[in-house]
Amino acid sequence: MRILLVEDDAGFAEALAEALSDQWYVVDVASDGEAGWMQAQAMDYDLMLLDVMLPKLDGISLCQRLRAKGYSNPILMITARDTSYDKVSGLDAGADDYVVKPIDLPELLARVRALLRRGMSSTSPVLEWGGLKLDPSTYDVSYDDKPLRLTPKEYALLELFLRSGRRVLSRSLLIEHIWSLESPPTEDTVKAHVKSLRNKLKTVGAPHDLIETVHGLGYRLKQNS
Repeated sequence: MRILLVEDDAGFAEALAEALSDQWYVVDVASDGEAGWMQAQAMDYDLMLLDVMLPKLDGISLCQRLRAKGYSNPILMITARDTSYDKVSGLDAGADDYVVKPIDLPELLARVRALLRRGMSSTSPVLEWGGLKLDPSTYDVSYDDKPLRLTPKEYALLELFLRSGRRVLSRSLLIEHIWSLESPPTEDTVKAHVKSLRNKLKTVGAPHDLIETVHGLGYRLKQNS
């Protein structure tokens, strides 16, 4: 899951992005409304967190512009003023929910999970490939009913492979979809994560080449036999 956080308080944005990353989300950060708007045009986001008071373009106006453009995934507004006017304005602009600063982090994370579940309810059934199963709503992964424990990056890789089927995914595409724009890894790092994922799949009985290498192009799931 990829989240865009639009927040001009650098310290708060860094802390919140770190907390969200710890929950297995890929987080990109924009520091003003116009930068957030440009970022939203360049990348697909499962959820957006918008501060109300932003330079260049305020959060409510950004929310209205996103909805007018057709963005239909959840938007959560963050406001420093606990007034009914701000809440009503945000909801009328198209926001799905709001939180008030100072943030209660467990509550915010619970609201994020609820909004993402709502967005996935009709579009994200359990993903299967042979004996492999991945449930995006619970993050549970198993092979032939044997549970598989993965790191956040390994999970994100496997989910992307399952959603892509036989499509070949290059290392640059994996970087674009799974790592934040602020800290992209080297291709060797991607190779190391794929190797680790293969090894973990093998420990629960999956073929080592379930994720096969297409030389010179990237990776894809091996055809079911």
